[in-house]
Amino acid sequence: MLKGIRAELNGDILQALCNMGHGDYLVISDMNFPSDSIARQTRLGRLLTMENIPAPQAVDAVLSVLPLDTPIQPSVGRMEVIGKPDEIPPIQQEVQSIVDRAEGKPSPMYPVERMAFYDIAKKAYCVIATGELRFYGCFLLTKGVIPAEEAVR
Repeated sequence: MLKGIRAELNGDILQALCNMGHGDYLVISDMNFPSDSIARQTRLGRLLTMENIPAPQAVDAVLSVLPLDTPIQPSVGRMEVIGKPDEIPPIQQEVQSIVDRAEGKPSPMYPVERMAFYDIAKKAYCVIATGELRFYGCFLLTKGVIPAEEAVR
C-alpha cells in the first residue's frame, strides 16, 4: 500500500496511467465489452482489470490520479445506447456526477456510437475491464496535463 493511492489502483494500472501521454485515451469497460480482444490492439497490448468493482468506482479511482483534458474539450466519452443516442442510462449519470466532482464543474461527457467506440478503443493506450454488469458501462477518458506548479507539491 502507498499513502494517498486508492486500493483499487494496482501497480499495473498505476504504471499504465503514469506512462500515458497528453491526449492518450483510456477505456474503462463493463463485462459485456470485448475487453481482451480490444486490449490486444491497444498501445499497451494487454488487458488491465479492476474486475471486482463497478465502472463508476473504477472511474472515480482513476480520476483520483489522472488529469483530464477538459480545458480544451470534453474529455470523457460514453457509449451511446443503440437507437437512442440521447438517452443517458443511470450508470452514465453516476459517472457524469463523478466527472463533474473531479473537475469541480459541469464537464459533460460526449456520446460515441457503439461501433465507433470500438474503433476508438483499439487506438487507446489501454483498456481497464471492470466487474460492471449494467449495459453501457463503457467510457473513454482522455489524459490531460498537470501544470508544473501543481506537480511539485
